[in-house]
Amino acid sequence: MQAQQAPASVGRVTFSGYVRDAATGENLIGVAVVHPGTGNGTSTNTYGFYSLTLPATGDTTRLLASYLGYQRQLMPVRLDKSQSLNIRLTSAMSELDAVEIVGTKQEKLAETTRMSTVTIPLNQIKAVPALFGERDVLKVLQLLPGVQSGGEGQTGLYVRGGSPDQNLILLDGTPVYNASHLFGFFSVFNADALNNVELIKGGFPARYGGRLSSVLDITMKEGNMREFHGEGGVGLIASRLTLEGPIKKDTSSFIISARRTYIDVLARPLVNWALAAEGIPRDERPTVGYFFHDVNAKVNWKLSQRDRLYLSAYTGRDKFYARSKDSGDDGEYNRLKSGLGWGNLTAALRWNRIINDQLFANTHLTFSRYQFDVGIEEENRYRNNGELKTDKFALRYLSNIRDFSLKTDFDYLPLPDHYVRFGGQYIFHHFRPGAVQLKSSDPDANLDQFNTSSRTLGHEVGVYAEDDYKVTERLKINAGLRLNGFAVDNKFFPSVEPRLAARFLLTEDWALKGAYARTSQFIHLLTNSGIGLPTDLWVPATAKIKPQKAQQISLGAARNLRFKDEDYELSLETYYKPMLGLIEYREGANFLGTTDNNWQDKVTSGKGWAYGAEVFVQKKTGRTTGWIGYTLSWSKRRFEELNQGEIFPFKYDRRHDAKLVLIHQFKENLRLSGTWVYGTGNAVTLSRGRFVLGDYTQYDDYGPRNSYRMRAYHRMDLDLSYTKKKKWGEIVNSFSLYNAYSRQNPYYLYFSRGYTDSNGNVQEKPSYKQISLFPVLPSFSKSFKF
Repeated sequence: MQAQQAPASVGRVTFSGYVRDAATGENLIGVAVVHPGTGNGTSTNTYGFYSLTLPATGDTTRLLASYLGYQRQLMPVRLDKSQSLNIRLTSAMSELDAVEIVGTKQEKLAETTRMSTVTIPLNQIKAVPALFGERDVLKVLQLLPGVQSGGEGQTGLYVRGGSPDQNLILLDGTPVYNASHLFGFFSVFNADALNNVELIKGGFPARYGGRLSSVLDITMKEGNMREFHGEGGVGLIASRLTLEGPIKKDTSSFIISARRTYIDVLARPLVNWALAAEGIPRDERPTVGYFFHDVNAKVNWKLSQRDRLYLSAYTGRDKFYARSKDSGDDGEYNRLKSGLGWGNLTAALRWNRIINDQLFANTHLTFSRYQFDVGIEEENRYRNNGELKTDKFALRYLSNIRDFSLKTDFDYLPLPDHYVRFGGQYIFHHFRPGAVQLKSSDPDANLDQFNTSSRTLGHEVGVYAEDDYKVTERLKINAGLRLNGFAVDNKFFPSVEPRLAARFLLTEDWALKGAYARTSQFIHLLTNSGIGLPTDLWVPATAKIKPQKAQQISLGAARNLRFKDEDYELSLETYYKPMLGLIEYREGANFLGTTDNNWQDKVTSGKGWAYGAEVFVQKKTGRTTGWIGYTLSWSKRRFEELNQGEIFPFKYDRRHDAKLVLIHQFKENLRLSGTWVYGTGNAVTLSRGRFVLGDYTQYDDYGPRNSYRMRAYHRMDLDLSYTKKKKWGEIVNSFSLYNAYSRQNPYYLYFSRGYTDSNGNVQEKPSYKQISLFPVLPSFSKSFKF
């Protein structure tokens, strides 16, 4: 009894543990755990762990756990000794119930230190209208201010004037180098397998490194610990299925999710019908097809009260193929086979350990590979002097990058006013920018560069420390330092990266925020901007090609609003980001013929600037949810060997960019969602005129680089979903319209020479004409849960 009534000066007590979904056992990320009496609180980390230290008064009190979409839970505790306290939250009965039950005790936008960070609830991601019925995480992120796509239907992320290679995309902590399927129209992430999606556009915490523009941190589900469940869907071009359940109840679980498109299967009868109409015999008709597939899998074990082990993997691949055979007389034929493929493979082994009530450790061993390959094989059988002979020819071009990584992170929470993180990482990079293999019946023509000369090895190391520190009730800062280094070809590139973010409360609901981050990137992506294929090559910094570096300064304000009993969040941000060490192909160069390290002779280095302002209003609860975003921005580049050394707009420089997302729940089973986007047209380089030299060769006179603009882009998408409850689960029928008012948006421009009639009269003047990709596209999809 004496210990129970000890005064606060005697010491402190710590409550720690995991917060999980009561039904599934899934870890919950970002749950607020608060002591209402003092106002002290904390939140769960990426693995659902929390730690809260309070004065040891001996009193009986309560802790409050609150999370969007779940019922708040009050837990009686006694402030006499430290203890482990695992919390299970019950999901609200429906999205409408969640309006009344949750959302009021979350850490408000104005209170958090971090800025330029957005977390979108998965139920909103799944509610946003989708192209061909495929819910896509990256397309939803493109609807945020400061983020844009590269073109019509594309999934690439261009964040605050950066390029796609400057985004660190993590799936369960493992980098994903190519995040797109179907030539960029869909992402590799299956929303059914995901638990949390967070995008950081600036003010990066010290724990993240290796990229300049953004961090996309995606966490997979861990599998239902208590019951077997499944969900899936059937759309116009693809189907998906997710299964999860316990291996041993409350001890271990699994989840596996798979998806495959059937474009090739659906298109084959149409192709055969068209070829038959042309009179081509069945055995001579070419076979052409394309498909993609991906699989996510994860297993987790609860080794003890303090230890958990996770094993996760992802594999996905796109494949385009074409096969044909022309048969002649007397056994002669010509057989041709070609293919184009690309894909990712990732694997991660993760060990979580609660070292003590205030210290949490996560050790992560990962592997990641991205590979692109294209090949052609030809077999020709013919007669020579009556003798049947066969010639064979095969050509293969391959490019890949492989990473092996070991990383350890520590979360230390000594007091409610401090949240300390520190750790380190080592990455072994294996680059093969290009390798060629040529095989022929003629032994003198064979060529094989699939050898060590086409490989480059790199070693990247990093250590960091950061503290989220509440200085006063009004002032809170996150200060950190990251030390990085990269060794390649007997060259070492060090990097010192300070990080600082701060918020100052003007009132309870208004806050001023600022952030500074210095970042470095030791890898580059060689991009052919004019080719719509995944032919981009990952290459390392070298003695000749320096690493990319950037600084970003962000200033802004945040406000929590309440209007007609509804909660809103408002953020205003400005940013300035200078970049060094950017690379581009020299004029006329491309990936073809890139082998060994000769890519360094095809590129030139330069610098860039990006700056702008963003406005973001978001509503997460109520019958109507969604957000409005607007960005005013500039993005410029300068290369000494391009555009005569003059500054030019980045291809995806977009002056005005506006987005609107609305999701309205009419009833528990009826939902309507819509999006509308508007953006200034992309910058392009066009010929100003043409001239002919003495040899009658025609040449184009190009103006300054990216000095012309395509037409403005705007589009509306709509989706109506109806849910049917069944004894075994539910079925959701969705009807959607992509580009609802059929705007003819520019995809690319081409030059039309025009023509004259027989009398020499001009009937059509030479001009540039626009190609549009998608008119209004209706689609229907059916998803289910059991």
